[in-house]
Amino acid sequence: MLKQRIITALALLAVILVCLFAPWDWPFVVLVTAVLSITAWEWARLNGIGGMAAKVVGLVFALGCTVAALNGVQEVSKPSLFWLLFSMAWLVGAVFVLREGTAGWLALPRALRLLLGIVVFAVVWVAVLRAYQLGINYLLSLMALVWMADIGAYFAGRTFGQKLVARKLAPTVSPGKSWEGVFGGMIGVVLLAFLWLWLDRSLAEDWGRSFYGLVRQQGLTMMIGVCLALTAMSVLGDLLESLIKRAAGVKDSSAILPGHGGMLDRIDGLLPVMPMGMLVLALLARAV
Repeated sequence: MLKQRIITALALLAVILVCLFAPWDWPFVVLVTAVLSITAWEWARLNGIGGMAAKVVGLVFALGCTVAALNGVQEVSKPSLFWLLFSMAWLVGAVFVLREGTAGWLALPRALRLLLGIVVFAVVWVAVLRAYQLGINYLLSLMALVWMADIGAYFAGRTFGQKLVARKLAPTVSPGKSWEGVFGGMIGVVLLAFLWLWLDRSLAEDWGRSFYGLVRQQGLTMMIGVCLALTAMSVLGDLLESLIKRAAGVKDSSAILPGHGGMLDRIDGLLPVMPMGMLVLALLARAV
């Protein structure tokens, strides 16, 4: 299983890097559209829409993104209010769903559950492509925050899980997650931020400033606080997906990624972090 996970991860990384560093924008736009369209298909299946109907949801989402891209929607600056409203809605909605549990989630009309997911994926599509236009360094540094949060949580959880804090993080939603994992993820992200600030000295000229470099301009305390907050949002995104999978009675969102499960399983932490990262930049600097 570990070997398969590594092979799949390396293959995904290779595809991402090829699209990121292509001399044209369209390969990355196609990649992001494909990833989120697959996620939309998985989301439909998780909410009781199966077979051809779920595939239609994914195809319609892909068509919508294609039309939006051809009309340059992702190139139009979004005011901070746009990102703020989405971020607040996501946060309030996530807390509400986690509080109500699987029964509360399933009590919502299926059409509403489907629509909520599609709206989130559409905003994330815009956020990722806006981040890409701000520079590869900015995009990668923000995505790496989620990856490091996962890595730090994994190793801290395995090493210290329930040894420092007896109570589990969310026993009814994801029994395997611990508070030690959350703290480990936060420490890992802060360390990553300092490392990236050092890398910015050589990367910024060609690839633009990183997320950490831009936030650092507002002070070290601000940078650390933002890193901790976004790490918490990444964890919240992970927990929310775990609850939705539990409500659907499945372990993974799909089996499209050998050794990893589904696409949603890989990007659940990115869903809140990408738009909220754009919100941070919009509030600290300018509309993005």
